[in-house]
Amino acid sequence: MQLKWRICAAAVIGFLGSAIAAQAQQKSEVAVSRQPGILYMPTHIIEKQKLIEKHAARLGLSNVTTRWVTLSGGGAQTDALLAGTVDILCTGTGNLLLLWDRTKGGVKGIVATSAQPMSLISRDERIKTLKDIGAGDKIAVPTVKVSTQAIVLQIAAAKMFGDDQWSKFDANTVQLGHPDAVGAMSNPNHEIHNHFTIPPYTFIELKTVPGAHVVLTSTEVMGGPLSQAQFFTTTKFADANPKIIEAVRAASKEAQDLIRSDTRTAVDIYKEVTGDKTSSEDLLAWLKEPGMMEWNLQPQGTMKFADHLHKVGTLKTRPKAWTDYYLPTSADLNGS
Repeated sequence: MQLKWRICAAAVIGFLGSAIAAQAQQKSEVAVSRQPGILYMPTHIIEKQKLIEKHAARLGLSNVTTRWVTLSGGGAQTDALLAGTVDILCTGTGNLLLLWDRTKGGVKGIVATSAQPMSLISRDERIKTLKDIGAGDKIAVPTVKVSTQAIVLQIAAAKMFGDDQWSKFDANTVQLGHPDAVGAMSNPNHEIHNHFTIPPYTFIELKTVPGAHVVLTSTEVMGGPLSQAQFFTTTKFADANPKIIEAVRAASKEAQDLIRSDTRTAVDIYKEVTGDKTSSEDLLAWLKEPGMMEWNLQPQGTMKFADHLHKVGTLKTRPKAWTDYYLPTSADLNGS
């Protein structure tokens, strides 16, 4: 495994060189990527209402445009950043920490966007807890080993079976984007019986998949909210585009405020941008569930995440504080 991470580090540093060269100048078109799911709702509002453009213009950049790209998993997103085809990502904590470590601080967070709970769902009546998962039980995650779901599963394994058993379920994980995983869970003949999922797919499976039930949640494992999505970029891009970074933060806050103050309008925007056919009534009901209104700029629970990754050797450098892997412009936030 250590050899794999050394190879990954070399690839990251090599690809980053070309990406940095492309990003080291002020840009007028900014490419931003995200994943599917309702926890990315702030990005849908930002896109629909052109909030990055709005706040960039307020700061004196009148010619800024954004190009939004939806990718199925964090691995595809980080590949796009390293290849220089996107400038800013909105994705999980694991991907941010891995790139921050491998680039020696060359990638950092801007602000968090959401910290909704993830749930490990099973349609196998035999599986009630992690102790019931056997060698042949496949678990769908967005990216094996480095996605937020895969790492929370490692933390849960260490807590339940001992620190030396943190990788106990790595071999069970299968890389599958959330929409595809829902399809697999809905197919009684598919080998995937378990899915570590995010909203709204959590609720869709519980509503539509026979026998679907919650095995554990990220809130239980982490002892509180864990940031599931945050904006991050290369420090070279941030240094060359400080007003865009400021605009992203202001846009994120405006979008989060709208979700809290006018949830129905936010849901309508989400449905329009994504094409999600889920009823507005279902989405509004799900957003009233515990933990579903964790829309905050400050990162939550990420140092616990980082501590685990350093302990098992995935991160070579242990951050002293969350501000180590976030840009200085976020230092005033009450993060963790």
